Amino acid sequence: MKWLFALVPLVAAAPAIPAIELGDAPPAGMVKIRGITYGGNGCPQGTMSNQISADRSTVTLIFDSYIASIGPGVALAEQRKNCQLNVDIEYPGGFQFSILSADYRGYASLEKGVTGTMKSTYYFSGQQDQSSTEYSFVGPLTGDYLKHDQAESTSIVWSPCGANGMLNINSQVRLATSSSASKATGILTNDSTDLKFTQVVYVQWQKCTK
Repeated sequence: MKWLFALVPLVAAAPAIPAIELGDAPPAGMVKIRGITYGGNGCPQGTMSNQISADRSTVTLIFDSYIASIGPGVALAEQRKNCQLNVDIEYPGGFQFSILSADYRGYASLEKGVTGTMKSTYYFSGQQDQSSTEYSFVGPLTGDYLKHDQAESTSIVWSPCGANGMLNINSQVRLATSSSASKATGILTNDSTDLKFTQVVYVQWQKCTK
């Protein structure tokens, strides 16, 4: 299973924040992924590897255990899997970024009466604001899926200004059955996620104090 994070220098649309002027994105090479930590029953220690590009602008995360399953004889704990990712990002002062878009890819095999949910929550360390995306799957269905999320729902949360940001992503896949389909089976995976970031530069003025 593979997730791809890419830091790309795009110019963003103006966010709904007062006293902000937008400019160009940071120069190439000034935004870098410094490292990633992870944990959760969907990505236990030792079940995820990462490959960071030479310029540290892209990281590929490869999972071995991010699968939710349900059915007779399947333990309750297997019905919900989650993974907490902490992405340490370096960027110059005077800039901030938000998630521009997210593509979720995976596989679902659900019998009639089984429903699946995939949800991701994004937030920055030290801030209370969060942004979430959620998608539902209703059986019967079998096959690969691709879900795309646009900036309108994910660009609400912005990284801290003038400081490096720790982006936290808490994702989960879970399954449930209706009361009339207690013996139905299903699996739901999150095989890959492609995230693109955009940076905005801001200038905020105030009068000098004596």
